[in-house]
Amino acid sequence: MRTIRLVAGIAGIVGIAAAGALAWAMFAPLDGGSRDALFEIPPGTWARRMAGEKRDILPQTIRLTLGVRDVLLLRNSDKVPQIFGPVLIMPGQDFRLPFETVSENDFNCTAHSSGTMKVIVEPAPPAGLARLRWRISAALHSA
Repeated sequence: MRTIRLVAGIAGIVGIAAAGALAWAMFAPLDGGSRDALFEIPPGTWARRMAGEKRDILPQTIRLTLGVRDVLLLRNSDKVPQIFGPVLIMPGQDFRLPFETVSENDFNCTAHSSGTMKVIVEPAPPAGLARLRWRISAALHSA
């Protein structure tokens, strides 16, 4: 009988802790520290493209969240310049592009076999289930 009470007590504590964590995830403010979303063009990208490789180095579509991760940071670690939109990013150079509104943007991009990349800026999720889903999705994509 004592064991059953102990197990029930532990289960109750775990349940309360889980409910607290869930409530935090649903209602706590979104603050990710840096608002930069870093995407790197790795060394050898241009050489692989010139050799006929069709694999994209960067995602075809990048999703940013307004107010949380709303600054696209492109880092050119390749040995040749890369073009993103109207900007020439030299080797070793970073390019930051802040977004201030919810939007969908198409850019020319030499790091893609298609020559284009889409940047979608989504609104920050409101408190509640939408914020919980956003946090779970962000955790799954960063793992």
